[in-house]
Amino acid sequence: MSLYVIKNSPYNSPTYSSRSLAYLGITMYESVVHSNPAYRSLAGQINGLAALPQPQPKLEYNWPLVLNAAQASMLYKLYPHGNIMGRVDSLQTAVANGLAATEKQDVVERSVIYGWSLANAIFDWSKTDGGYEGYSRNFNPNYKVPVGKSYWVAPPKGSGQSPSLYPLHPDWGQNRTFVASNGTLPLPTLLEYSSLPGSLYYKEHEAVYKKNKVLTKEEKEIAIWWADDPAHTAAPPGHSYNVATTTIKVAKPDLVKAAETYARVGMAVADAFITCWKCKYMYHRERPSTFITATISKEWRPFWPEPPFPAFSSGHSTQAAAAATVLTDLYGKRIELTDSTHYGHPPDPITGTAYKPRRFKSFWAMAVECANSRFYGGIHTNNDNQVGLTEGKKIGDNINKLVWRR
Repeated sequence: MSLYVIKNSPYNSPTYSSRSLAYLGITMYESVVHSNPAYRSLAGQINGLAALPQPQPKLEYNWPLVLNAAQASMLYKLYPHGNIMGRVDSLQTAVANGLAATEKQDVVERSVIYGWSLANAIFDWSKTDGGYEGYSRNFNPNYKVPVGKSYWVAPPKGSGQSPSLYPLHPDWGQNRTFVASNGTLPLPTLLEYSSLPGSLYYKEHEAVYKKNKVLTKEEKEIAIWWADDPAHTAAPPGHSYNVATTTIKVAKPDLVKAAETYARVGMAVADAFITCWKCKYMYHRERPSTFITATISKEWRPFWPEPPFPAFSSGHSTQAAAAATVLTDLYGKRIELTDSTHYGHPPDPITGTAYKPRRFKSFWAMAVECANSRFYGGIHTNNDNQVGLTEGKKIGDNINKLVWRR
């Protein structure tokens, strides 16, 4: 339901959706953490969250009812502009009725009220992070993009919310990260610009040019599978969140670990987009098409339309690596998993390429394929992607260092 709301609400963006999934995941975890004394709350551990409402001691709670009430409440608060909340209300009511059918009335009322109180507290905390109501200011027409060699130029026809004449959320990198140490990571180093054939910068872009001319059928399928255009999907963070769902269905963890999975993945993708956006708008590095059309071939166009923000480093790669790192810590390095996120989606109307589920034996292999997809799409150099993978792993490692169990 969360991904349905994200996908179908106006002004969807990978930045705002990543933030939403973090708060939804944290709310889910805090809704059930007190059901198991082996687990520890995130209050006092994550950035700015000093305290949360506590369950009344020695009183009984129905923890799935707490979770149900809190999740629905957070969706209402995060997507007041969605105009599709009837579905959320319908699901909440169905779940609540099922759980309450055999439960004592005082336990039902206490559980629902506690879920609401958690959602209220977490949402109040969210208002101070810099991304509050970010959907209302996706593109900034007043932002001054530097002009010159190596600098990003808005594409004439971008992906998703075209026309993308202005950059997406140029100030997102200033937002509060969920894990404080992710907000102080040093920026990765840029490749030195050079238009000379044989230079490293030239070779990186030449490789994009050459690969796009000889894409295999599978490489095209990989490119569109991971594209996650926010105009038609729940964006890249939603893809990672759906991988979390698939993992839970395969691994069958207990209730608290399942909720922890969403909390970790949510914070991973959110901190990935904050740190990556800080990098993008510090350097304003050009997309391959700008360099290639200026120095190699004026007629060249990327296989996949460009998004409306600078290239370095890759947001897809960063968030995929962060998500893979937390999932690996939870479920191990080897897991048989089929990613069916876009199963049933009709072929891409631009390229005619089909959406085919992908099979993986590790979370990291999934992250690497996501990174490679941007190279196949002609949107990123390999350097953009490799740096994204490296930085994303650091972000995920920092989330794993939180104390999840007593």
